[in-house]
Amino acid sequence: MEELARESISLLTSVSAKPALTVDGPRLGSLGAICIMLKSALGAGLLNFPWAFERAGGIRSAITVELVSLVFLISGLIILGYSSAISGQCTYQGVVKGLCGPSIGQLCEICYIFNLFIISVAFLVIVDDQLEKLCLSVYELVSDLPESEMPHHWYTDHRFVLLLLCLFLLLPLSLSKEISILKYISVLGTLAASYLTTAIIIKYHTLPPPLVHSSPPDNGGIKSWASMLSVIPTICFGFQCHEASIAIFSSMKNQKLSHWVFISVVSMIICLLIYTLTGIYGFLTFGPAVKPDILMSYNGDDMLMVIARLLFGISILTIYPIILLLGRSVMQDPILKWWAGRDGSVPETVEVRSRCVLSFLWIALTLLIAMFVPDISKIISVIGGVSAAFIFIFPGLCLIYAMQSEPVSFKTRVVLTTWGVITLLCGAFIFGQSTTVAVMQILGRI
Repeated sequence: MEELARESISLLTSVSAKPALTVDGPRLGSLGAICIMLKSALGAGLLNFPWAFERAGGIRSAITVELVSLVFLISGLIILGYSSAISGQCTYQGVVKGLCGPSIGQLCEICYIFNLFIISVAFLVIVDDQLEKLCLSVYELVSDLPESEMPHHWYTDHRFVLLLLCLFLLLPLSLSKEISILKYISVLGTLAASYLTTAIIIKYHTLPPPLVHSSPPDNGGIKSWASMLSVIPTICFGFQCHEASIAIFSSMKNQKLSHWVFISVVSMIICLLIYTLTGIYGFLTFGPAVKPDILMSYNGDDMLMVIARLLFGISILTIYPIILLLGRSVMQDPILKWWAGRDGSVPETVEVRSRCVLSFLWIALTLLIAMFVPDISKIISVIGGVSAAFIFIFPGLCLIYAMQSEPVSFKTRVVLTTWGVITLLCGAFIFGQSTTVAVMQILGRI
Protein backbone atom coordinates (compact mmCIF):
# COMPACT_ATOMS: atom_id res chain seq x y z
CA MET A 1 0.00 0.00 0.00
CA GLU A 2 2.84 2.40 0.83
CA GLU A 3 4.49 1.67 -2.51
CA LEU A 4 1.18 2.29 -4.30
CA ALA A 5 0.70 5.57 -2.43
CA ARG A 6 4.20 6.72 -3.41
CA GLU A 7 3.51 5.77 -7.01
CA SER A 8 0.24 7.76 -6.92
CA ILE A 9 2.12 10.83 -5.68
CA SER A 10 4.66 10.27 -8.44
CA LEU A 11 1.84 10.18 -10.98
CA LEU A 12 0.47 13.48 -9.71
CA THR A 13 3.91 15.05 -9.92
CA SER A 14 4.63 13.73 -13.40
CA VAL A 15 1.33 15.01 -14.78
CA SER A 16 1.86 18.39 -13.12
CA ALA A 17 5.28 18.61 -14.75
CA LYS A 18 3.79 18.38 -18.24
CA PRO A 19 3.18 21.64 -20.15
CA ALA A 20 -0.19 23.20 -19.34
CA LEU A 21 -2.91 22.91 -21.95
CA THR A 22 -3.37 26.20 -23.76
CA VAL A 23 -6.71 27.58 -24.88
CA ASP A 24 -7.66 31.02 -26.10
CA GLY A 25 -9.59 33.43 -23.89
CA PRO A 26 -9.61 34.16 -20.14
CA ARG A 27 -8.47 31.46 -17.73
CA LEU A 28 -10.52 29.97 -14.90
CA GLY A 29 -9.58 30.21 -11.25
CA SER A 30 -10.65 27.68 -8.63
CA LEU A 31 -13.95 29.42 -7.83
CA GLY A 32 -14.85 29.86 -11.50
CA ALA A 33 -14.11 26.19 -12.24
CA ILE A 34 -16.24 25.03 -9.30
CA CYS A 35 -19.11 27.31 -10.34
CA ILE A 36 -19.19 25.96 -13.89
CA MET A 37 -18.90 22.37 -12.60
CA LEU A 38 -21.82 22.99 -10.26
CA LYS A 39 -23.90 24.62 -12.95
CA SER A 40 -23.21 21.75 -15.35
CA ALA A 41 -24.43 19.27 -12.74
CA LEU A 42 -27.22 21.18 -10.96
CA GLY A 43 -29.86 21.00 -13.65
CA ALA A 44 -33.15 19.36 -14.49
CA GLY A 45 -32.24 16.26 -12.47
CA LEU A 46 -32.92 18.25 -9.30
CA LEU A 47 -36.66 18.03 -10.01
CA ASN A 48 -36.55 14.21 -10.13
CA PHE A 49 -34.68 13.43 -6.92
CA PRO A 50 -37.66 13.33 -4.51
CA TRP A 51 -39.37 10.90 -6.90
CA ALA A 52 -36.10 8.92 -7.16
CA PHE A 53 -35.96 8.66 -3.34
CA GLU A 54 -39.47 7.16 -3.35
CA ARG A 55 -38.61 4.87 -6.25
CA ALA A 56 -35.46 3.61 -4.52
CA GLY A 57 -37.47 2.46 -1.50
CA GLY A 58 -36.76 5.25 0.97
CA ILE A 59 -34.15 7.67 2.19
CA ARG A 60 -31.58 5.16 3.39
CA SER A 61 -31.64 3.16 0.15
CA ALA A 62 -31.44 6.28 -2.03
CA ILE A 63 -28.51 7.77 -0.10
CA THR A 64 -26.68 4.42 -0.30
CA VAL A 65 -27.03 4.45 -4.10
CA GLU A 66 -25.87 8.09 -4.17
CA LEU A 67 -22.75 7.44 -2.10
CA VAL A 68 -21.72 4.38 -4.12
CA SER A 69 -22.31 6.30 -7.35
CA LEU A 70 -20.31 9.24 -5.99
CA VAL A 71 -17.15 7.13 -5.87
CA PHE A 72 -17.42 6.43 -9.59
CA LEU A 73 -18.50 10.01 -10.38
CA ILE A 74 -15.42 11.52 -8.73
CA SER A 75 -13.19 8.79 -10.14
CA GLY A 76 -14.45 9.54 -13.66
CA LEU A 77 -13.66 13.24 -13.29
CA ILE A 78 -10.15 12.55 -12.04
CA ILE A 79 -9.48 10.05 -14.85
CA LEU A 80 -10.68 12.56 -17.45
CA GLY A 81 -8.43 15.31 -16.06
CA TYR A 82 -5.46 12.92 -16.01
CA SER A 83 -6.25 11.73 -19.56
CA SER A 84 -6.49 15.30 -20.81
CA ALA A 85 -3.12 16.16 -19.28
CA ILE A 86 -1.23 13.19 -20.75
CA SER A 87 -2.92 13.36 -24.17
CA GLY A 88 -2.64 17.15 -24.57
CA GLN A 89 -6.26 17.35 -25.81
CA CYS A 90 -8.74 20.04 -24.73
CA THR A 91 -12.04 18.32 -25.58
CA TYR A 92 -13.75 15.15 -24.37
CA GLN A 93 -13.90 13.58 -27.81
CA GLY A 94 -10.30 14.62 -28.51
CA VAL A 95 -9.06 12.88 -25.36
CA VAL A 96 -10.94 9.66 -26.19
CA LYS A 97 -9.70 9.70 -29.80
CA GLY A 98 -6.11 10.47 -28.72
CA LEU A 99 -5.90 7.66 -26.16
CA CYS A 100 -8.29 5.01 -27.48
CA GLY A 101 -7.92 5.41 -31.23
CA PRO A 102 -10.01 6.92 -34.05
CA SER A 103 -12.73 4.23 -34.09
CA ILE A 104 -13.64 4.64 -30.41
CA GLY A 105 -13.18 8.39 -30.82
CA GLN A 106 -15.76 8.53 -33.63
CA LEU A 107 -18.19 6.47 -31.55
CA CYS A 108 -17.64 8.92 -28.71
CA GLU A 109 -18.39 11.89 -30.99
CA ILE A 110 -21.70 10.35 -32.14
CA CYS A 111 -22.80 9.55 -28.58
CA TYR A 112 -21.58 12.96 -27.41
CA ILE A 113 -23.65 14.95 -29.90
CA PHE A 114 -26.73 12.74 -29.43
CA ASN A 115 -26.58 13.00 -25.65
CA LEU A 116 -26.07 16.77 -25.57
CA PHE A 117 -28.78 17.36 -28.18
CA ILE A 118 -31.38 15.31 -26.26
CA ILE A 119 -30.38 17.04 -23.03
CA SER A 120 -30.93 20.42 -24.74
CA VAL A 121 -34.40 19.31 -25.85
CA ALA A 122 -35.19 18.09 -22.33
CA PHE A 123 -34.12 21.41 -20.84
CA LEU A 124 -36.38 23.39 -23.19
CA VAL A 125 -39.31 21.07 -22.47
CA ILE A 126 -38.81 21.60 -18.74
CA VAL A 127 -38.60 25.38 -19.21
CA ASP A 128 -41.74 25.23 -21.35
CA ASP A 129 -43.59 23.28 -18.63
CA GLN A 130 -42.50 25.77 -15.98
CA LEU A 131 -43.54 28.71 -18.18
CA GLU A 132 -46.99 27.21 -18.68
CA LYS A 133 -47.49 26.68 -14.96
CA LEU A 134 -45.98 30.09 -14.19
CA CYS A 135 -48.32 31.89 -16.60
CA LEU A 136 -51.34 30.20 -15.02
CA SER A 137 -50.14 31.00 -11.50
CA VAL A 138 -49.52 34.67 -12.31
CA TYR A 139 -52.94 34.98 -13.95
CA GLU A 140 -54.71 33.45 -10.94
CA LEU A 141 -52.81 35.66 -8.50
CA VAL A 142 -53.40 38.87 -10.45
CA SER A 143 -57.02 38.37 -11.57
CA ASP A 144 -58.40 36.15 -8.77
CA LEU A 145 -60.06 34.12 -11.53
CA PRO A 146 -59.75 30.36 -12.04
CA GLU A 147 -57.46 28.86 -14.65
CA SER A 148 -60.40 27.89 -16.88
CA GLU A 149 -61.30 31.56 -17.50
CA MET A 150 -57.83 32.59 -18.64
CA PRO A 151 -58.03 34.12 -22.17
CA HIS A 152 -55.78 32.51 -24.76
CA HIS A 153 -53.94 34.70 -27.28
CA TRP A 154 -50.90 33.89 -29.38
CA TYR A 155 -48.84 36.56 -27.62
CA THR A 156 -49.71 35.16 -24.17
CA ASP A 157 -48.95 31.56 -25.14
CA HIS A 158 -46.07 30.06 -23.14
CA ARG A 159 -44.52 28.68 -26.33
CA PHE A 160 -44.28 32.19 -27.75
CA VAL A 161 -42.55 33.30 -24.55
CA LEU A 162 -40.14 30.36 -24.93
CA LEU A 163 -39.39 31.48 -28.50
CA LEU A 164 -38.57 35.00 -27.28
CA LEU A 165 -36.29 33.58 -24.57
CA CYS A 166 -34.42 31.51 -27.14
CA LEU A 167 -33.95 34.45 -29.51
CA PHE A 168 -33.04 37.19 -27.05
CA LEU A 169 -31.42 35.26 -24.18
CA LEU A 170 -30.16 31.81 -25.19
CA LEU A 171 -28.81 32.76 -28.61
CA PRO A 172 -26.62 35.68 -27.39
CA LEU A 173 -25.30 33.61 -24.47
CA SER A 174 -24.59 30.63 -26.73
CA LEU A 175 -22.40 32.56 -29.19
CA SER A 176 -19.49 32.61 -26.73
CA LYS A 177 -16.38 30.81 -27.97
CA GLU A 178 -14.88 29.88 -24.61
CA ILE A 179 -16.56 28.17 -21.66
CA SER A 180 -14.74 30.46 -19.16
CA ILE A 181 -17.02 33.36 -20.17
CA LEU A 182 -19.98 31.44 -18.73
CA LYS A 183 -18.65 31.46 -15.15
CA TYR A 184 -20.67 34.60 -14.33
CA ILE A 185 -24.06 33.21 -15.34
CA SER A 186 -23.07 29.93 -13.66
CA VAL A 187 -23.03 31.71 -10.29
CA LEU A 188 -26.55 33.01 -10.91
CA GLY A 189 -27.74 29.57 -12.04
CA THR A 190 -26.27 27.83 -8.99
CA LEU A 191 -27.95 30.29 -6.61
CA ALA A 192 -31.27 29.83 -8.43
CA ALA A 193 -31.04 26.02 -8.12
CA SER A 194 -30.15 26.35 -4.43
CA TYR A 195 -33.30 28.44 -3.86
CA LEU A 196 -35.44 25.48 -4.95
CA THR A 197 -33.83 23.27 -2.31
CA THR A 198 -34.35 25.97 0.34
CA ALA A 199 -38.00 26.44 -0.68
CA ILE A 200 -38.70 22.69 -0.43
CA ILE A 201 -37.20 22.57 3.07
CA ILE A 202 -39.24 25.63 4.15
CA LYS A 203 -42.46 24.14 2.77
CA TYR A 204 -41.87 20.91 4.65
CA HIS A 205 -41.60 22.76 7.95
CA THR A 206 -44.49 25.17 7.28
CA LEU A 207 -47.16 23.03 5.62
CA PRO A 208 -50.11 22.06 7.85
CA PRO A 209 -49.78 18.55 9.33
CA PRO A 210 -52.50 17.00 7.10
CA LEU A 211 -50.54 18.03 4.02
CA VAL A 212 -47.26 16.58 5.18
CA HIS A 213 -46.56 12.88 4.70
CA SER A 214 -46.99 11.65 8.25
CA SER A 215 -46.47 7.89 7.91
CA PRO A 216 -42.92 6.56 8.31
CA PRO A 217 -41.30 7.33 4.97
CA ASP A 218 -38.46 4.86 5.28
CA ASN A 219 -38.70 1.53 7.03
CA GLY A 220 -34.98 0.91 6.77
CA GLY A 221 -35.36 -1.91 4.24
CA ILE A 222 -34.80 -2.16 0.53
CA LYS A 223 -37.86 -2.38 -1.68
CA SER A 224 -35.90 -4.41 -4.21
CA TRP A 225 -32.56 -4.36 -5.94
CA ALA A 226 -34.39 -3.57 -9.17
CA SER A 227 -35.90 -0.45 -7.59
CA MET A 228 -32.50 0.73 -6.40
CA LEU A 229 -30.88 0.14 -9.77
CA SER A 230 -33.75 1.92 -11.54
CA VAL A 231 -32.79 5.27 -9.97
CA ILE A 232 -29.15 5.15 -11.10
CA PRO A 233 -30.01 6.80 -14.46
CA THR A 234 -31.65 9.66 -12.55
CA ILE A 235 -28.51 10.04 -10.43
CA CYS A 236 -26.31 9.94 -13.55
CA PHE A 237 -28.51 12.54 -15.23
CA GLY A 238 -28.41 14.71 -12.12
CA PHE A 239 -24.68 14.60 -11.43
CA GLN A 240 -23.44 14.63 -15.00
CA CYS A 241 -20.83 17.28 -15.61
CA HIS A 242 -18.28 14.93 -17.14
CA GLU A 243 -18.98 16.11 -20.68
CA ALA A 244 -17.89 19.61 -19.65
CA SER A 245 -15.07 18.52 -17.33
CA ILE A 246 -12.24 18.47 -19.87
CA ALA A 247 -13.24 21.85 -21.30
CA ILE A 248 -13.18 23.20 -17.74
CA PHE A 249 -9.86 21.52 -16.90
CA SER A 250 -8.14 22.85 -20.02
CA SER A 251 -9.39 26.39 -19.26
CA MET A 252 -8.00 26.47 -15.71
CA LYS A 253 -5.00 28.53 -14.64
CA ASN A 254 -3.76 25.79 -12.32
CA GLN A 255 -3.78 22.47 -14.19
CA LYS A 256 -2.03 20.39 -11.56
CA LEU A 257 -3.84 17.08 -11.19
CA SER A 258 -3.90 17.43 -7.40
CA HIS A 259 -5.73 20.73 -7.83
CA TRP A 260 -8.18 19.11 -10.25
CA VAL A 261 -8.86 16.39 -7.65
CA PHE A 262 -9.72 19.13 -5.17
CA ILE A 263 -12.06 20.85 -7.66
CA SER A 264 -13.80 17.55 -8.49
CA VAL A 265 -14.30 16.47 -4.87
CA VAL A 266 -15.59 19.86 -3.69
CA SER A 267 -17.99 20.19 -6.64
CA MET A 268 -19.43 16.69 -6.21
CA ILE A 269 -19.85 17.06 -2.43
CA ILE A 270 -21.76 20.34 -2.87
CA CYS A 271 -23.94 18.67 -5.51
CA LEU A 272 -24.50 15.70 -3.21
CA LEU A 273 -25.63 18.01 -0.40
CA ILE A 274 -28.10 19.94 -2.58
CA TYR A 275 -29.51 16.85 -4.30
CA THR A 276 -29.83 14.89 -1.06
CA LEU A 277 -31.60 17.70 0.83
CA THR A 278 -34.00 18.16 -2.08
CA GLY A 279 -34.68 14.43 -2.28
CA ILE A 280 -35.17 13.96 1.45
CA TYR A 281 -37.50 16.90 2.12
CA GLY A 282 -39.45 16.51 -1.12
CA PHE A 283 -40.03 12.85 -0.32
CA LEU A 284 -40.90 13.54 3.34
CA THR A 285 -43.47 16.13 2.25
CA PHE A 286 -45.39 14.03 -0.29
CA GLY A 287 -44.30 10.44 0.30
CA PRO A 288 -45.51 7.96 -2.35
CA ALA A 289 -47.64 10.72 -3.92
CA VAL A 290 -44.59 12.73 -5.02
CA LYS A 291 -44.55 13.47 -8.75
CA PRO A 292 -41.54 13.02 -11.05
CA ASP A 293 -41.39 16.83 -11.28
CA ILE A 294 -41.43 17.96 -7.64
CA LEU A 295 -42.66 21.45 -8.58
CA MET A 296 -45.84 19.93 -10.01
CA SER A 297 -46.66 18.54 -6.55
CA TYR A 298 -47.21 22.04 -5.11
CA ASN A 299 -50.23 24.30 -5.58
CA GLY A 300 -50.02 26.86 -8.37
CA ASP A 301 -50.94 29.78 -6.09
CA ASP A 302 -48.10 29.18 -3.61
CA MET A 303 -45.94 32.32 -3.95
CA LEU A 304 -42.82 30.65 -2.54
CA MET A 305 -42.99 27.92 -5.17
CA VAL A 306 -43.96 30.38 -7.92
CA ILE A 307 -40.66 32.15 -7.28
CA ALA A 308 -38.89 28.78 -7.16
CA ARG A 309 -40.42 27.86 -10.51
CA LEU A 310 -39.26 31.15 -12.02
CA LEU A 311 -35.72 30.90 -10.65
CA PHE A 312 -35.38 27.24 -11.60
CA GLY A 313 -36.37 28.11 -15.17
CA ILE A 314 -33.59 30.71 -15.12
CA SER A 315 -31.22 28.07 -13.74
CA ILE A 316 -31.99 25.70 -16.61
CA LEU A 317 -31.51 28.51 -19.14
CA THR A 318 -28.02 29.15 -17.77
CA ILE A 319 -27.00 25.51 -18.37
CA TYR A 320 -28.22 25.43 -21.96
CA PRO A 321 -25.36 27.60 -23.38
CA ILE A 322 -22.77 25.30 -21.77
CA ILE A 323 -24.39 22.22 -23.37
CA LEU A 324 -24.64 23.98 -26.74
CA LEU A 325 -21.00 25.11 -26.63
CA LEU A 326 -19.83 21.53 -26.03
CA GLY A 327 -22.00 20.05 -28.77
CA ARG A 328 -21.10 22.80 -31.23
CA SER A 329 -17.37 22.20 -30.77
CA VAL A 330 -17.74 18.61 -32.02
CA MET A 331 -19.54 19.74 -35.19
CA GLN A 332 -17.34 22.78 -35.80
CA ASP A 333 -13.99 20.99 -35.65
CA PRO A 334 -14.46 19.02 -38.92
CA ILE A 335 -15.61 22.19 -40.69
CA LEU A 336 -12.53 24.15 -39.60
CA LYS A 337 -10.18 21.25 -40.42
CA TRP A 338 -11.70 20.94 -43.91
CA TRP A 339 -11.28 24.67 -44.49
CA ALA A 340 -7.70 24.58 -43.22
CA GLY A 341 -6.90 21.68 -45.53
CA ARG A 342 -8.30 23.59 -48.50
CA ASP A 343 -6.79 27.04 -47.94
CA GLY A 344 -4.00 26.29 -45.48
CA SER A 345 -5.51 28.48 -42.73
CA VAL A 346 -8.87 29.34 -41.21
CA PRO A 347 -9.86 33.04 -41.38
CA GLU A 348 -11.44 34.40 -38.24
CA THR A 349 -14.59 35.31 -40.18
CA VAL A 350 -15.09 31.65 -41.14
CA GLU A 351 -14.77 30.54 -37.50
CA VAL A 352 -17.22 33.21 -36.33
CA ARG A 353 -19.76 32.49 -39.06
CA SER A 354 -19.66 28.73 -38.53
CA ARG A 355 -20.05 29.24 -34.79
CA CYS A 356 -23.07 31.52 -35.25
CA VAL A 357 -24.77 29.28 -37.83
CA LEU A 358 -24.30 26.11 -35.78
CA SER A 359 -25.56 27.85 -32.63
CA PHE A 360 -28.67 29.11 -34.42
CA LEU A 361 -29.42 25.70 -35.98
CA TRP A 362 -28.94 23.92 -32.63
CA ILE A 363 -31.35 26.26 -30.86
CA ALA A 364 -33.88 26.18 -33.72
CA LEU A 365 -33.99 22.37 -33.90
CA THR A 366 -34.17 21.80 -30.14
CA LEU A 367 -36.87 24.47 -29.82
CA LEU A 368 -38.92 22.94 -32.64
CA ILE A 369 -38.77 19.49 -31.09
CA ALA A 370 -39.45 20.78 -27.58
CA MET A 371 -42.61 22.59 -28.68
CA PHE A 372 -44.15 19.37 -30.00
CA VAL A 373 -43.02 16.93 -27.32
CA PRO A 374 -45.80 16.74 -24.71
CA ASP A 375 -43.95 14.60 -22.19
CA ILE A 376 -40.25 13.86 -21.94
CA SER A 377 -40.25 12.07 -18.58
CA LYS A 378 -39.56 8.69 -20.19
CA ILE A 379 -36.71 10.14 -22.24
CA ILE A 380 -34.89 11.13 -19.03
CA SER A 381 -34.06 7.45 -18.45
CA VAL A 382 -32.56 7.21 -21.93
CA ILE A 383 -30.47 10.32 -21.24
CA GLY A 384 -29.30 8.85 -17.95
CA GLY A 385 -28.31 5.62 -19.69
CA VAL A 386 -26.31 7.42 -22.37
CA SER A 387 -24.76 9.66 -19.71
CA ALA A 388 -23.41 6.50 -18.06
CA ALA A 389 -21.15 6.11 -21.11
CA PHE A 390 -19.47 9.44 -20.37
CA ILE A 391 -19.29 8.87 -16.61
CA PHE A 392 -18.17 5.22 -16.65
CA ILE A 393 -17.42 3.66 -20.05
CA PHE A 394 -15.21 6.21 -21.82
CA PRO A 395 -13.22 7.19 -18.66
CA GLY A 396 -12.67 3.47 -17.98
CA LEU A 397 -11.40 2.96 -21.53
CA CYS A 398 -9.12 6.02 -21.27
CA LEU A 399 -7.56 4.70 -18.06
CA ILE A 400 -7.02 1.22 -19.52
CA TYR A 401 -5.35 2.59 -22.66
CA ALA A 402 -3.32 5.16 -20.70
CA MET A 403 -1.83 2.43 -18.48
CA GLN A 404 -0.50 0.64 -21.57
CA SER A 405 1.79 3.55 -22.44
CA GLU A 406 2.47 5.53 -19.25
CA PRO A 407 5.74 4.80 -17.38
CA VAL A 408 4.36 3.41 -14.10
CA SER A 409 5.28 0.45 -11.93
CA PHE A 410 3.80 -2.99 -12.62
CA LYS A 411 1.68 -2.93 -9.44
CA THR A 412 0.24 0.51 -10.21
CA ARG A 413 -0.50 -0.54 -13.80
CA VAL A 414 -2.38 -3.63 -12.59
CA VAL A 415 -4.37 -1.75 -9.94
CA LEU A 416 -5.38 1.13 -12.21
CA THR A 417 -6.13 -1.15 -15.16
CA THR A 418 -8.33 -3.27 -12.89
CA TRP A 419 -10.17 -0.15 -11.73
CA GLY A 420 -10.63 0.89 -15.34
CA VAL A 421 -12.13 -2.51 -16.16
CA ILE A 422 -14.48 -2.32 -13.14
CA THR A 423 -15.60 1.18 -14.18
CA LEU A 424 -16.11 0.03 -17.77
CA LEU A 425 -18.18 -3.01 -16.76
CA CYS A 426 -20.33 -1.00 -14.34
CA GLY A 427 -21.00 1.57 -17.06
CA ALA A 428 -21.89 -1.11 -19.61
CA PHE A 429 -24.34 -2.70 -17.15
CA ILE A 430 -25.98 0.62 -16.24
CA PHE A 431 -26.18 1.69 -19.88
CA GLY A 432 -27.71 -1.61 -20.99
CA GLN A 433 -30.14 -1.95 -18.09
CA SER A 434 -31.42 1.62 -18.01
CA THR A 435 -31.65 2.04 -21.78
CA THR A 436 -33.52 -1.26 -22.20
CA VAL A 437 -36.01 -0.40 -19.46
CA ALA A 438 -36.54 3.13 -20.83
CA VAL A 439 -37.11 1.92 -24.40
CA MET A 440 -39.55 -0.76 -23.18
CA GLN A 441 -41.46 1.88 -21.20
CA ILE A 442 -41.65 4.17 -24.22
CA LEU A 443 -42.82 1.38 -26.52
CA GLY A 444 -45.31 0.19 -23.93
CA ARG A 445 -46.73 3.68 -23.58
CA ILE A 446 -47.01 4.12 -27.34
